[in-house]
Amino acid sequence: MIFIVVKFKTKPEWTDRWLDLVAPFTAATRAEEGNLWFDWSRSVDDPSEFVLVEAFRDQAAGAAHVGSPHFETAMKELPQALASTPQIISQTIDATGWSEMGEMTVE
Repeated sequence: MIFIVVKFKTKPEWTDRWLDLVAPFTAATRAEEGNLWFDWSRSVDDPSEFVLVEAFRDQAAGAAHVGSPHFETAMKELPQALASTPQIISQTIDATGWSEMGEMTVE
């Protein structure tokens, strides 16, 4: 799978509206056949930082995502709300989904 984590730093006037701005992009990406997940979180240390954790089944699914109309629209619309260029980690890993944490078990 392609496993991606992206950090987005928003402008102050966009911080409370960020999730509304990305909602159409989020819904469209989650509907893609090859998308495994597309989950937003907000930093507890910096409320203007949002973290996106996403995964795609394989290279073809990742290419379909980047080539989609909703990706193109997001790349045009999202920068207006950002204070800096997003930071990304994108890796192809040998996995098909989440695994249970070995160091902790909850019964």
